[in-house]
Amino acid sequence: MTAPVMLRILAVVAFLQFAGHGSLFVRARPTHGPDEVAVVDAMRSHAFLFASAPRSYWQMYFGYGLEAAFVCLVEAVLFWQLAAIGVTDATLIRPVAVLFAVANGAHFVMLAHYFAFPLPMAFDAIIAVGLLAAAAVA
Repeated sequence: MTAPVMLRILAVVAFLQFAGHGSLFVRARPTHGPDEVAVVDAMRSHAFLFASAPRSYWQMYFGYGLEAAFVCLVEAVLFWQLAAIGVTDATLIRPVAVLFAVANGAHFVMLAHYFAFPLPMAFDAIIAVGLLAAAAVA
């Protein structure tokens, strides 16, 4: 399999990660009882000055979740564009593929440590390994 084909496949995987994370995150509601509801309510209702602007923990939590989904979309577009570049000169994609493989590997480690959600971890592992393989065959 060629590096451009691998990158196109990884672009689709990253897009699925974006769609899943974005839609599930936005629709998520507290389902683990009154303690979880109380925590979410407290995160939403208590604001403090952060970088000279009033913000709640909920705003930062929700904003980070949206940002994480957006990063997946950026990766999907980038991998698709790298595939086009790889058709003419596959060696040009190596440094970017390795950089994003390391980034996805680091994200995998953070997910394992802080969240332990197997499905997002699987997406990051597939992308990291796929990018290393694409870099190797480029």
